This record gives sequence, C-alpha cells and structure tokens, in this order.
Amino acid sequence: MDAEADLVVTSVHKMGSAVEQSSVFHLQYDRVSPEALKQREDLLGTTSASSLVYATLDGWRRQMVEQGHDLLETALRRAERVRAHAAGLPGLAPMGQEVVDEGLAASFDPLKIVIDVRALGISGMQAVEWLRAHRHVDLGGSDSCRISASVTHADDDRTERILLDALEALVEGADGIERRPPVRLPRPSALELEQAMLPRAAFFAPVEHVPAERAAGRIAAEMISPYPPGVPVVAPGEVITDEVLDYLRSGVEHGVLIPDAADPTVRTLRVVARD
Repeated sequence: MDAEADLVVTSVHKMGSAVEQSSVFHLQYDRVSPEALKQREDLLGTTSASSLVYATLDGWRRQMVEQGHDLLETALRRAERVRAHAAGLPGLAPMGQEVVDEGLAASFDPLKIVIDVRALGISGMQAVEWLRAHRHVDLGGSDSCRISASVTHADDDRTERILLDALEALVEGADGIERRPPVRLPRPSALELEQAMLPRAAFFAPVEHVPAERAAGRIAAEMISPYPPGVPVVAPGEVITDEVLDYLRSGVEHGVLIPDAADPTVRTLRVVARD
C-alpha cells in the first residue's frame, strides 16, 4: 500500500493473529470500486463462511490498533538479535539490506530471517529436513541455497532460544548430512518457452506419456512446477526444451519436489499426442 497499490490481499494467518485461511483486502484510492470488489469476491467466496475466521480477523485488527506498535517493535528487535547471532555462526550467511542495495529486491522485511547455508555444503531443503527431524523445528521455507524463518509478535524469549539452539546444532551436524548433486539452473531466457497451443486446447487434447529423453520438442499437456519456488516452468501448450528438462531432472536429484506433474520423478512427461 505504501507503494501506492490500489488493492492488496494480505494473508493474516501468516504474520498476524488470525487462524488459517484468514485474509483481508486493503483498498485505497478510487480506481477499484468497493461495490464491484465485493461482488467479485462473492462470486468466488463460500456461502458458508466460518465465524471463527471472522472472529480472529476482528481480534487481530483490534490487537494491532491497540498494541500493534509495541508488539511489532519487540518483534523487530528480536529478529535483529536472531540475525546477528546467525551471522556469527560459521557457514551461515543471513541476507539483509544488501539485497535491496544491489537491486536484487524491491524492499527488505526484517521479520523474515533468510539464511544462505551453501557454505555448510548442503541445500536449504536438506537443512529444513534436518532441523525438523533432529530438532523438531519447522521453518517457513527453503530452496536449494537458503532457509527462511519468520519472527512474529507471537514469539518470545523461549521460541527465540529454540531457533538459535537449532541453528547452532545445524552448523555442528552439517558434516553428517549427505551431499546431493547441484541443480543445473537454466538461463532466465530459457524459461520463456514457445507457446505452440492454447493451454486449454493442449490440456484436453489426446495425450501420451513419453520418456524424458524423448520429450524435447514435444508440446506439454501438463503443468510442471518445481517446489521451491512453486512457479510453473512448463505450462500446457508450451514446447519442452532440453535445457528445461535438464533443470527439472537435476532438481529432482537435488531434492526438489514437483507435485503437479503426472510423473513427479520426471522420468516421463505428459505431452500432446502426435497424429
């Protein structure tokens, strides 16, 4: 909203005090009509809304009005301590304002503790799995390079200490984690695939499953979204390339999940059948 957006959707269950599936619209200026927005939301929203969701949204809003500044200031100081402690641990490199200064991001959220773990010789996914299995700590996200933890106003000295102890244990235990082959990331331009058919036409066309070795040059009939980051690399109707196949297959070997592909191992791909 500070960047002058007309409309923003916020998932309150992620950083606020509401339960899962709690979201709100933020609306400003006069470009979007409140009446039109409500009508469109009604087209998609449930007619059996949860009173619990609404109650927690109202509670969160009141809490932020009455105590928000104090709660968030405390959380910001806590996040600063966590980031400083992590920076002092060998093999961990917390990201900060430098990513904005280098033009790699638009802004910096200090409540997100994003830590590069590559110097430990492991991936972020491996780090998250190890922390869950050995320290019973769940982090907010990970990729091939980094882990991400969120500090909120609900944290206290106990949860801060649990996170710091877990990070210290990860550094000490990293040598015992099996190394995996790297992901062969494609050039950004290589992800702009040729659209040979409309997505709907390709998805509902007669299809066949072909081995990955013979999929280059074929038209995809499925969505393929490696997670992380969960962004589609291949969409129905696009022409599959060798570079994208190399990325997907190396990603699977590295530990990337591909939940929406017909074959999550990417040994075979769902393509439009040839006449």
